[in-house]
Amino acid sequence: MKCRDNRETLRAVMKRAMCFAAAGALMLEPMLTPALAANQPIPSAASPSGHLHARPLALGVGKSVVIDLPRDVKDVLVADPKIANAVVRSAQRAYIIGASVGQTNIVFFDASGQQIAAYDIAVTRDLNGIRAMLKQVLPNADIRVEGIGPDVVLSGTASSQAESQTAYDIAIRLLDFQSAKAVAEGSKVVNAITVRGRDQVMLKVVVAEVQRNVIKQLGVDLSANMNYGTAVVNFNNTNPFTANGRALVTGNAATAGFGNSGTPGVPSVQATVRAMESAGVMRTLAEPNLTAISGETANFLAGGEFPIPSGMNCTNGACTPTIIFKKFGISLNFTPVVLNEGRISLRVATEVSEVTNDNAIQISGTSVPSIQTRRADTTLEIPSGGSMAMAGLIQQRTKQAINGMPGLARLPILGTLFRSRDYVNNNTELVVLVTPYIVRAVAQKDLSRPDDGFVAASDPQADLLGSINRIYGVPGRDPAGRKYRGTYGFITD
Repeated sequence: MKCRDNRETLRAVMKRAMCFAAAGALMLEPMLTPALAANQPIPSAASPSGHLHARPLALGVGKSVVIDLPRDVKDVLVADPKIANAVVRSAQRAYIIGASVGQTNIVFFDASGQQIAAYDIAVTRDLNGIRAMLKQVLPNADIRVEGIGPDVVLSGTASSQAESQTAYDIAIRLLDFQSAKAVAEGSKVVNAITVRGRDQVMLKVVVAEVQRNVIKQLGVDLSANMNYGTAVVNFNNTNPFTANGRALVTGNAATAGFGNSGTPGVPSVQATVRAMESAGVMRTLAEPNLTAISGETANFLAGGEFPIPSGMNCTNGACTPTIIFKKFGISLNFTPVVLNEGRISLRVATEVSEVTNDNAIQISGTSVPSIQTRRADTTLEIPSGGSMAMAGLIQQRTKQAINGMPGLARLPILGTLFRSRDYVNNNTELVVLVTPYIVRAVAQKDLSRPDDGFVAASDPQADLLGSINRIYGVPGRDPAGRKYRGTYGFITD
């Protein structure tokens, strides 16, 4: 092929490339697109009039396509060879190769100078690898991958937020792996995937706690008064209870005294026995329920706030305490993410707290109570409807103290008169259970409220029968035909 000398600026740019192509200087094996893999060359947009509208053509970087032309090509115009190039290996066949991301156009001319074909070339990153990987990993998702300049756009639909995030992570990893230049150019992935019908998750939490406390106290306070001539000897021994930090009740819980009447001149001895035993059981049960959309965070608090002084605010010599409020009660925070096959990933934080006088402190004459708290914070994965114990605690605490007079308190049997014994045993068992459910909205008639059927008692019922409310049931249902077993009737709370 002879390269035609032409003084036109644009055609002169292509003269050297055409000469190299004709001489066979450029040899490469094109990487074909799926259409080329089937040996189907792209036909040209030929027109008898010779005036052609450019056809759009998308290419990946480093990929090529085969163009079959209707007539012999004589000249080729490439607007920007850095983006795409054309190689002519025969009279009616050309190869278009994507070089870098961008847009350009290529025009083919015959020997008479008429246009044979024209193409608008858009070179993007090779996205076939990302498409194939997404199809393999997420076969049920309808995700489209498109390139806009150096960036990648994910669109379409996914069944859950987890699938959308997985597609985004795969695209990021493959984009960085395929080309270090993508990182240098600041390429990014735009996640425009729509989640179909985002799932809603209801979390049921059960916090169950049982505390058993046993306290035993036994002590003897001994006093004596002895006279020997002109000498008087007074003896007084009081043994405190120290294991619990204080006596069970104010004063002596149960006392018994014995000794003589203290007749003048006669030695007298008095003894006071203090004894108390206490046993108690406390049960705590909290069942907060909360519903949230997959991927969103929900918060729940049933309790309140109590004031505590935090400092002093002085103005013109007058000082007033500043107050802050501390929350207490039953709180639940969780973030659910619905995974494949109905599994749910949960970030759960639950807390049950109450105000107590244990460990209270005095600030400026004001008693500030403390808060007893049971808290659990974790991340776990559970199927819908499955339960798991996310936290458990078994705590046993035993305290025992003996106080008495040195030496005498160690005597067998008789030493009981000179000492006190204090025994405290606390057992606590705590379990936190979580159960998530994937839920759907239902009709209002299918839901019930705690006050369904509640009707206040009339004056005659309240005055004559002592009733607080009338029959407690569901409105519209006739209870006459039911057969009840056991005690039923009015609620007399």
